[in-house]
Amino acid sequence: MSAIHPIPVGWVSTGGTGAQNYDEFADDAEITALVAGNPDSMLGVEMPHRTPEAVADGLDFAAALPTAVARLRGLVDREKFTPFTESIAVYRIGESFLGMFCLVDTAEIGGGRVIRNEEVFAAKVAERTALIRALGVLTSPVLLVQASDSLRSALSALTLGEPAVSDTDRHGQTHSVWLVGPGADQDRLLAAADVGELVVADGNHRSLAAQEAGLSRFLAVVAPASSASIRPYQRLLRRLSMPVAGVLDGLRSVGCGVDAVDAPPATPRRGTVVLYAEGRTYEVKLPSVAGGTVDRIDHTVVEQLLVRQVLGLTPDDPAISYVGGDYPASWLAAEVDAGRAALAVLLAPVTVEDFVAVNLERATMPRKSTWFTPKARTGLVLADLEMPT
Repeated sequence: MSAIHPIPVGWVSTGGTGAQNYDEFADDAEITALVAGNPDSMLGVEMPHRTPEAVADGLDFAAALPTAVARLRGLVDREKFTPFTESIAVYRIGESFLGMFCLVDTAEIGGGRVIRNEEVFAAKVAERTALIRALGVLTSPVLLVQASDSLRSALSALTLGEPAVSDTDRHGQTHSVWLVGPGADQDRLLAAADVGELVVADGNHRSLAAQEAGLSRFLAVVAPASSASIRPYQRLLRRLSMPVAGVLDGLRSVGCGVDAVDAPPATPRRGTVVLYAEGRTYEVKLPSVAGGTVDRIDHTVVEQLLVRQVLGLTPDDPAISYVGGDYPASWLAAEVDAGRAALAVLLAPVTVEDFVAVNLERATMPRKSTWFTPKARTGLVLADLEMPT
């Protein structure tokens, strides 16, 4: 039985609502500034407590939920979205990414064909679940990648006219969407997407929230693995409970080699971590670790040795900021130099080969370890929850 379906009742943007996803920001103030600059941005719905008015009123997420509902209703009333039925949506980003918006059976997550592969933060899942229940609409897709390239071939074979909507992100990449209703083209795309296992490349919290909300299906962009690549996912320690010298000594005590280097911080090679603090750069050679693929990934080793053993923190401690691949090493260094962070931790990106191996082993990636690009934008295609339950 197929696990992938068209969207029975949906909405496609008429322009101006597209946005980065809620979890792509290293600083919540960036969200507030973006919503102030574009009140139609879907970020105002997805992060209602970060809108300028909510920040001014001191509202938390729960208290701001009614404004999210009103903001989405206002966008629909002003015809910022057009309704559609029984369609999938072909999705192109730039020249290389091809995928499709559709619905996927929630029952496939975990023991089925959808592999969710990363530890999550309970508080974020609770917020996403509350948003789904309040809106009755799914506003942001989960990115699923398939190992097979059958979907790319099927997508490339389509003859597409003018897109239903085009949207340009901050990197200058164009995001275009074409609706495909019932018929032979839709049937071919659904069949090509419904092949093999589907790995959650982005949206672990959103997929779990769909389960927590009791949904039978969730909104996804399904894409061939060749459409995406992995960039570094770094960390900032906003404060330290010990001097930097104590952190370095602690790393030495757990088997790391630590050397000061006369160079600005940069993304390192695998097996080495770069630290930046108090205007100094340090290269940290990680010790060899036994175990499966996930145990040997640099992000796992750093989580165990630096975060837990040396600093005595858990990975969900608010002192840790997780910084995705859109932010260069120079940005992390500037945060430290400005006093907004005490320590920058730069790691090599996870390889696609290791990511696939971890998923085939049905193991779980450490939190915030894979920054897949390009990112599917929120606010382009919405799915109404008038679906089978």
